[in-house]
Amino acid sequence: MTNDLNARIQTNQRALTADLKSDYDFIVCGAGSSGSVVARRLAENADVSVLLLEAGGGDEMPDIMDPLRWPALRRGEQDWSFNAMPNPRLNGRAIPMSMGRVLGGGSSINVMVWSRGHKTDWDDFATEAGDDGWSYQSVLQIYRRIENWHGVPDADRRGSDGLVFVQPAPDPHPLAAAMLEAFEAVGVPIFDDQNGLMMEGQGGAALTNLCVRDGRRQSIFRSYVYPCMDRPNLTVLTGALVTRLIFAGRRVTGVEFAREGKLHRICAACEVVLSLGAIHTPKLLMQSGIGDEAELKRVGIPLVQNLPGVGRNFQDHFMAPSVWEASEPIERRNNLTEATALWRSDPALDAPDLQTLIVEAPYASPAVAKVPLPPNSWSLTNAVLRTASRGQLRLTGPDPRDPIEIDANCFSDPADLRALRICVEFCRDIGNSKSLRRFAKHELLPGPVSRAELDTFIRNATVSHSHQSCTAKMGRDAMSVVDHELRVYGLDNLRIADGSILPRVTTGNTMAPCVVIGERAGDMLKAAHRL
Repeated sequence: MTNDLNARIQTNQRALTADLKSDYDFIVCGAGSSGSVVARRLAENADVSVLLLEAGGGDEMPDIMDPLRWPALRRGEQDWSFNAMPNPRLNGRAIPMSMGRVLGGGSSINVMVWSRGHKTDWDDFATEAGDDGWSYQSVLQIYRRIENWHGVPDADRRGSDGLVFVQPAPDPHPLAAAMLEAFEAVGVPIFDDQNGLMMEGQGGAALTNLCVRDGRRQSIFRSYVYPCMDRPNLTVLTGALVTRLIFAGRRVTGVEFAREGKLHRICAACEVVLSLGAIHTPKLLMQSGIGDEAELKRVGIPLVQNLPGVGRNFQDHFMAPSVWEASEPIERRNNLTEATALWRSDPALDAPDLQTLIVEAPYASPAVAKVPLPPNSWSLTNAVLRTASRGQLRLTGPDPRDPIEIDANCFSDPADLRALRICVEFCRDIGNSKSLRRFAKHELLPGPVSRAELDTFIRNATVSHSHQSCTAKMGRDAMSVVDHELRVYGLDNLRIADGSILPRVTTGNTMAPCVVIGERAGDMLKAAHRL
């Protein structure tokens, strides 16, 4: 990015934010992995005015730009630092849940892994929505259009001219190659690309696809929005917490937001798009009177639209990492997470339901790491991808400043604990295998344990993958919140474009699917308003 462009952006945005208009054509709420895409696609039309609202601040800080420093962002200023409710199935623990509070949202604080979702995910979504535009073959064309792929060429599946820089982890640590070798030795096939054929079959292992270029994080905000911020029709306002929607009958006409101690109300001539993520999007809906009638009545909010699915169907990926002390110093490279495996707990399954990532650092919950783990350690994450348990979000009061209650409901379905147990046991064998043995001084967690002790370990070790999703799902049943074009049922001029619309959480990390949701929303808005 040239200094000239940076200067133009600063001058332009300073002028635009100092003189906010009373109305814009479109208001996009949230500058994360979906909202950044929607704002960019709308602003590409010079005749359209776009206001992009972000509750957090700017992203220009070393901990964000340096891919190795993502652990420092957890529970920091750029993280909403949510906590799920205490869960008796986790021995009473209230586990943390990260979500980005910064330009770029999760893509500015995550581990930068680009994971498209499995073919069966998208085909299932198309069936649920009644729209082939959500099918794998349709979504594949979006991925090809938006990617700038720097790996083994695959003309049928990968593109090279898009906005999103993606590459396999370059010059990975030998630990990554050893992990792939260990999985291959037990029958998990190795692929050149985690998002090619591997995402169409029964799984496999590969170097991770990373959104890292020349040693710098490539957030979705930086890829999509920042290069356009010198345009006069795109206003990016930080420190703006959206508190309520504004209505005229069944039509959403704008938003109310808090900024610098004041409440502001701005109108949208065309539409409002909610891209606040799977926690704040349903919270805003409920604060605005959209949700389950009984839930709203409980906290004294007048009903505008009865949609009982708002805040329901909460899903996440939960993991219980295993940790080994290294036998020699580990040079940290890329994003610390350079290889992944997607595999099946049951050979009868048609798609992988478990995921393992190698982390070239100690990674454990405080409940199992009762003393600091040696910094010269490495971990294997053990995660359930297709969780059977479902959680719920609830308001604690009518004021937008009242916290949201997150009942993640982890392990409410015993199938999830069974699958995670299989994952932990299998990955302990991987970590102690011949391929990885030369890197391991000894196993720190869970260590030698009985079956009962292993279950106790899992309940104490389980943490969130920070892939919160599915709380305003797309579909056609009574619990659906949006239709196949992401329009909120029963209301005009309101759409949702973020991970909350997923009917179920995708197979793997969720950033890439959120970008696709943003792209689809952009296409739909352009078509609806003839842009």
